[in-house]
Amino acid sequence: MSANKVSSRVEGLALLMERSFDAPKDLVFSMFTEPDHLVRWWGPFDWETAVYKMDVKPGGIWHYCMRSPDGQEAWGKSIYQEVDPPNKLVYTDAFSDEQGNEVDGMPKMLITMVFSSDGPGCTVSSSTKFDSKEELQKVIDMQAVEGMAQTYDRLEAYLAKLQPSE
Repeated sequence: MSANKVSSRVEGLALLMERSFDAPKDLVFSMFTEPDHLVRWWGPFDWETAVYKMDVKPGGIWHYCMRSPDGQEAWGKSIYQEVDPPNKLVYTDAFSDEQGNEVDGMPKMLITMVFSSDGPGCTVSSSTKFDSKEELQKVIDMQAVEGMAQTYDRLEAYLAKLQPSE
């Protein structure tokens, strides 16, 4: 894998993250919107992801479960607000149960993802906004930055398998 790592910082109530990939923007965007791809790389190292529903359109739902090697489950539900292929995704994201009900007391996030061309590659920039500093800190304490860095490392490896070497 390359030395390309996630950059992250907090601005107000937002967690900003950015990562570049050696792949065309259209392909990188499809990694986030096609379940057959998403299940092959989403989540921290050694975790598996199952997509139970994914309807990528405004008002559409993405309901998924990540499972750790020891069987721990982390359910999530996202509702798309804006879908502009291959440039932008905006969605709310919440911790959920198996039925897709939001878990009380857990942060709800508004995520904006921008996909930009970077020569032959693509840069993914995300802004995750929270309702309070406490919610933002809770997600940071849950090692979200480290988890997303691992997730993006998995995406980089998966993209390398899909593209012919030069």
